[in-house]
Amino acid sequence: MDATNFTSPFIPTGNATAILPARGNRGNPITVIGTEAIRATFDAKCIEQALNSRSAPGVTELVLNPDAHAGYGAPVGCVLASPTHIYPGPVGVDIKCSMSLLQLDLANSQVDEKPVRRALINAIGERIPTGAGRGQRQAKKSRRVNEQLGRQIVIEGASKSVCEALGIPPEWADRCEDSAHVGHDGTAASLEKRIDQFLASGEMPRFAEKAMQLGSYGGGNHFGECEAVELAQGDRAANVAEVFGLKDGCVAFLSHCGSRGLGHNLASGQFKALQRKFEMWSIPLPGSDRELVYAPLGTAEADAYLDDMALGANFATVNHLLINALVLEAFQEVLSGTHGDLVYFISHNIARQEIVKNQKCWVHRKGATRAFPAGHHALKGTRYELTGHPILLPGNPKDGSMVMVADAGAEKSCFSVNHGAGRALGRKEAARRLDQKTVDEELLAHDILSNCRQYPIDEAPAAYKDFHEVLRSVEQAGLASPVAKLKARFVIKDGDTADD
Repeated sequence: MDATNFTSPFIPTGNATAILPARGNRGNPITVIGTEAIRATFDAKCIEQALNSRSAPGVTELVLNPDAHAGYGAPVGCVLASPTHIYPGPVGVDIKCSMSLLQLDLANSQVDEKPVRRALINAIGERIPTGAGRGQRQAKKSRRVNEQLGRQIVIEGASKSVCEALGIPPEWADRCEDSAHVGHDGTAASLEKRIDQFLASGEMPRFAEKAMQLGSYGGGNHFGECEAVELAQGDRAANVAEVFGLKDGCVAFLSHCGSRGLGHNLASGQFKALQRKFEMWSIPLPGSDRELVYAPLGTAEADAYLDDMALGANFATVNHLLINALVLEAFQEVLSGTHGDLVYFISHNIARQEIVKNQKCWVHRKGATRAFPAGHHALKGTRYELTGHPILLPGNPKDGSMVMVADAGAEKSCFSVNHGAGRALGRKEAARRLDQKTVDEELLAHDILSNCRQYPIDEAPAAYKDFHEVLRSVEQAGLASPVAKLKARFVIKDGDTADD
């Protein structure tokens, strides 16, 4: 992405913060998080999408995080707040794409030997399929989900009954940002009505097939990764790590995936339905972008989107929890006696109701992660009240990933941080510019194994932004502090092309 052919429109406000004035200075400027080096990675398309999103009806706040890059309507890596409207674009087509982290009681040395890691890769592969269209039929030791259980999952999320039916420890629901989502009216009944309408009308003819993708990774940037945990220095990191359940010098497992084909179908259906309404009523689109359709809250269109988003989000939640249960089972098969517990599950493609500048808003996070610090009112009564909740930031296998915790300064970004490193090269550009042999040899030089014969070149570390500079932006902006570094030992990927 070439960011050198236009003049930087950013006005610096600190070492890692800036503003981007809204068009015609109408409304609050866009908050930009990133050092000068990071701001240079925001190309013209990303900036145009940010300005379009900021000028959209009802939008009061827009944030660009360090990982921002051009996306579907709104940039990936942005936060949009509105008290009056709901926007599918700033959620994305993979509803509730998320991160989760499983902490195991194994010492790092127990997975040092390559045959052990190969056995673990195989055991996980027998349970968890990868790829855009793959489901449980491709994994002989997966959990089978029929239409009836699939229906219960999208209505209830990670309820006790659902967890028990799938062999998921029910207490893991307490380690979720949101273990269950409700419909537009605050009830699960509206979700039950919505899914039954879909099934009765034939509008979701492949629901049973999509339900069978539960407990699977998608393609593209989705992955599972075995990690070595290394706690950050200092008393604060040690105290926070204890609350999070992190174990220094032990193995953990990091997962990235979302609502699979079900969420994609729900999101795509909403885009098409709203686009038809805009065309029928000749409503102008923000920046003339068809991906920036919206619905005013309280309308039938907004209610339908919120219900569909909740259905997809509940599927994504249970998908992650089942993946973690299957990963633990795989480790126990190879290394008998292994124990594990969920550290956290957190989304980066969702809209949630939160308070922004003393006003209740729908906060849309598209490739952005919630970051509530210690003392935030929403954490009152939870185990994270005195620390802030875990933030899971994937980087790349070579440079590692990070567990962080929010600082008070996160308020400036609508209590949000980036969801990872962010793309520096588009997929086709990465395939043109990067060398497959170099990519594979680099991972082997870092003693990182993979289930792929050739690591997907469009997912190579060099296709992403400098993770160290991204993290420096987060820390210098006062948004969050490191708790633990995660060093990759092996990676589960797929060669299919898909993204958030």
